[in-house]
Amino acid sequence: MISLGIESTAHTFGCGIIDDKGKIYANVTDAYKTESGGIHPSEAKQHHEEVKDKVIEDALNQANLKLKDIDLVSFSQGPGLAPCLLVGLKKAKELAKKINVPIVGVNHCIAHLEIGKLMTKAKDPVLLYPSGANTQVIAYEGGKYRVFGETLDMGVGNFIDSFARHIGLGFPGGPKIEKIALNGKNYVEIPYVVKGMDVSFSGILTNLKQKYDSKKYNTEDLAFSLQETVFAMLVEVSERAMAHCGKKELVLGGGVACNRRLQQMCRIMCEERNAKFFVQPNEVLVDNGLMIAWLGILQRKQGTKNYDSIDIKPYERTDDVLVTWK
Repeated sequence: MISLGIESTAHTFGCGIIDDKGKIYANVTDAYKTESGGIHPSEAKQHHEEVKDKVIEDALNQANLKLKDIDLVSFSQGPGLAPCLLVGLKKAKELAKKINVPIVGVNHCIAHLEIGKLMTKAKDPVLLYPSGANTQVIAYEGGKYRVFGETLDMGVGNFIDSFARHIGLGFPGGPKIEKIALNGKNYVEIPYVVKGMDVSFSGILTNLKQKYDSKKYNTEDLAFSLQETVFAMLVEVSERAMAHCGKKELVLGGGVACNRRLQQMCRIMCEERNAKFFVQPNEVLVDNGLMIAWLGILQRKQGTKNYDSIDIKPYERTDDVLVTWK
């Protein structure tokens, strides 16, 4: 069985193709970017409308397949920005109807975890999932992927992007902050906000903005301190989840997981716990259609040809989904 997956939850429109043996045929993405400011849902939707056909065509060409070779169409059902999700839903329905194959909607967060397990061969990991809108620590327990810790306000990626925007950088700001942080030499004390198993970023963002506006600190030191503090928070709650669940594996997934300093800190923690640390290639860490296609394969029994019965779920949580494929 060959699955074509469409990702469109936020800034990225992606198409991935994979079969039920885990053979990867294609993974093509096109991301909305800005020179200044953040992500505008209406502009991101327009971006997706403009690039969707080419992204899918490029994926089929990369896979050396025709549309008629596809057995299942998968799409990101949620969570995400409704205008962007609707572009993916509409295109997925169009393709599935055209070749008369089932369509299945999947949870974006769980897709990050399942592609991580496939790519790394991790068996029963804790997933640290830091991305733009989401920041969660997830593990499988009792028939669902449970959230053992999460942000109480904004996703860590949105937090970093917001600070980057404040200092005049465009979207996405994460890679730029990472680069600037390499030149930071002095740690500036900023709030460290861990509440039980959860984290909070809004107060840290306010504190960083105030420090930047005061002109008393250089930008490199603030970027360095941001990463050291916030990533330590994420590693702390991940380690606590591993201890609580008795798990010996940690998998990173999500766009912020591309950050090499975060990877390094996770690796050190796992070595100290005598646990295994796994991280995927960057093109699979960021939002992509391949992870949607793979979770579609796992959930293929839930596929339907009743195309009108399927819709988006912008607010669906990770732990709303009953895991029937394990």
